Amino acid sequence: MSTQVQTTLRSPEAFALARRAVDEMERAGVWPTPLNFELWIHWLGDPDGALGQEMTRLLGDGTAFTDGTAEMLAAEYLPRGRLSEEIRDAGAVLNRELSTVSEAIAKAQKSQAAYGQTLAGASAHLESSAEPSALLGVVSTLSRATTQVQAENATLEKRLETSTKEVARLREHLEQVRRDAMTDALTNLANRKAFDEELLRACDEAEKKRQPMSLAVLDIDHFKRFNDTWGHQTGDQVLRYVASVIGRISKAPRVAARYGGEEFAIIFPSESAALVEAALNQIREEIGSRALRRRSTNDELGAVTISGGLAQRRPGETGSSLLDRADEALYASKRAGRNKITNGERLEEAA
Repeated sequence: MSTQVQTTLRSPEAFALARRAVDEMERAGVWPTPLNFELWIHWLGDPDGALGQEMTRLLGDGTAFTDGTAEMLAAEYLPRGRLSEEIRDAGAVLNRELSTVSEAIAKAQKSQAAYGQTLAGASAHLESSAEPSALLGVVSTLSRATTQVQAENATLEKRLETSTKEVARLREHLEQVRRDAMTDALTNLANRKAFDEELLRACDEAEKKRQPMSLAVLDIDHFKRFNDTWGHQTGDQVLRYVASVIGRISKAPRVAARYGGEEFAIIFPSESAALVEAALNQIREEIGSRALRRRSTNDELGAVTISGGLAQRRPGETGSSLLDRADEALYASKRAGRNKITNGERLEEAA
């Protein structure tokens, strides 16, 4: 989802956009299925984006907007659609490999059974006859059967070796798909889904080990006004810059995420609120110290500032409660004039 659409959906304009999407679908004679609704929201919210341009072209050409068309667009332009497509492709390849291996194993088992029957027949023949010519025939039969079994085993080993390499490649590919699904495409930080999972895990670990853990929420000041003035492409440039500073200072075991729009969140496992506050002020000061320029025109954009709030987890506290308290501290920073970090612990002591 583009930054422009994300920003719109987190503002009062979201309701107007949703109503317009339904009206446009009705006008085009398209059923308002969840997938179609998502596509129309992207199109109307960001008509100049890749998906928006393709939908404008299709609808302008009078192309029938079928379920197949919607699925094609989702697979090409929506992150979840691309993810599902890649998983389906990997699954199909894996199924083919498993089928091929199963066939090779079945063939080898059949060959082994036939070899066993040959051995049994040879044993019976030897017991009933001691003639040299009979012995020669038995040896010849065993030699042919052994050669055939060895060839089947060699084929099976080669097939297994090839399949092992292919499965390893698929495993690596699926791991990359998993990482992509947990990463925000614009900033390369963790996305909301990854953050929610990591917050749950970090709270559980802090509870079990009885260790401190803090959470911070950061927000770019006046970002909507900045977008309206300079455009969304320049807004994306600012988001990437802010994210690069946050990511560099929030190395593992810290976890930095783009929580949505212009909002970021950082998990600080095993760190007290005082240490976290120092790190957040380092981020805030570095971001605000640089005068940005617009890449396309080299126009001066001025400095960007951020506001933030942090909260230290209490024994037994859930991630949702911790996030709410960090948000309250963030809003306190906004009310205090922005470009400020508020320690929620001190905020509550003063209340």
